[in-house]
Amino acid sequence: MGARKKWVQIAIFAIVLIIGVFTIITNLSASSSKKYPQEGDKATNFTLVGLDGQNHQLSDYKGKPVLINFWGTFCPPCKEEMPALQKQYEKWSKQGVVFLEVNVDKNKVTVQGFMEQYKLTLPVLLDAKEVVRKQYGVMDYPTTFFIGADGKIVVKKIGQMTESFIDETLGKLVANKS
Repeated sequence: MGARKKWVQIAIFAIVLIIGVFTIITNLSASSSKKYPQEGDKATNFTLVGLDGQNHQLSDYKGKPVLINFWGTFCPPCKEEMPALQKQYEKWSKQGVVFLEVNVDKNKVTVQGFMEQYKLTLPVLLDAKEVVRKQYGVMDYPTTFFIGADGKIVVKKIGQMTESFIDETLGKLVANKS
């Protein structure tokens, strides 16, 4: 009876092992098949409500260079980057560049207070449910997408940007627009 019990244990172990391997392979192939927009890809369209109360749809800005910056008030590098973004917004928005600051905070009042405290006038879109963040595969803050007038992502920058980096990258976007 002991030998038979050992074979039953081995069979159960083998079945559990096969199920485990199958589960791992299924999960790996599912996560690798999920494609997030990368450099060279067409930017995924979305609609979000801004702090201005209006709906903003990425496709509304077709034919214009767009900077999409994912950030949160809880993020120190995001806070440090904001003055540089504000200066570049003031410079480049006059030349047709669209800035969309996608905020992932849960509380609109917090975002409004932050914008007022730092005297920021950049257009802020609210993604409290993080739908667009997930759509773009953003895991780290800040993450910025520079989108050409053709709607394709030219640069994806993860992490804090310097003012000179923003300026140079937008300069290239605008130059390629014509």
